[in-house]
Amino acid sequence: MNIGIFDSGLGGLIMTRALVDAMPEYDYVYMGDTLHVPYGARSPEAVYSFTRDCIDAMFRDYNCATVIIACNTATIAALRRLQQEYLPANYPERRILGVVKPTVEWAVGAGCRRIGLLATEGTVRSDIYLDELWQLDEGIELFSVSAPLLVPFIENDGDRFAAPVINEYVSKFPEIDALILGCTHYPHYKGEIRALLPNVKVLSQDEILPEKFDDYLFRHPEISACLTKNGTRRFFVTDLSESYMRQAGRLFGADIHVEKV
Repeated sequence: MNIGIFDSGLGGLIMTRALVDAMPEYDYVYMGDTLHVPYGARSPEAVYSFTRDCIDAMFRDYNCATVIIACNTATIAALRRLQQEYLPANYPERRILGVVKPTVEWAVGAGCRRIGLLATEGTVRSDIYLDELWQLDEGIELFSVSAPLLVPFIENDGDRFAAPVINEYVSKFPEIDALILGCTHYPHYKGEIRALLPNVKVLSQDEILPEKFDDYLFRHPEISACLTKNGTRRFFVTDLSESYMRQAGRLFGADIHVEKV
């Protein structure tokens, strides 16, 4: 059985490459819901419906034992409901995981106390990071800044315009000891952000997810035992354009074959 990675668009490809690099022996299936991207402008009910339908296809048609939702917006809008309602009724032996909880566990484990969050407007509004952090340590302070321009830059090859915008966003933070990049697109700019914040721990989800997922498999041998190890990777999207094909290889870091479903 396969490891599935789901995203609304391109950001999940960065997470997929990180997992493939760290755990190359496994078989992976990636699905991007490019027909409905961006999710940030959609209602929570719509995001839940889109996410459920794609994950259902990943379980039903592409033999995934577990699916990682590599999208903060979908994690916020859909993960808990999928875990509590959809899985027990349809695939009780399979698992759906998100990216928020591993990130905050990492931050708390690193001893961070004054934490910045750079994220999309929807993620900032949701307060999910604050809620998850306070479940672990109510003494943590969180300072959030929304960065609505970064995803369009990344998805439209706009890196040449990004430097002053990144600088403006980062300058809004008070003194912090860690910064969470709370969108799976943002690791694309982690080098630029670290250069601006040399004394701050920049927590990038592509660096956190592989280690946390490997630990998850160790703690859940019933899932690990189902996973096949042929080193295959398949990439699917719900709408395929020339622009997506160009950007997909750039963000994954290698040429890939993308299929429309």
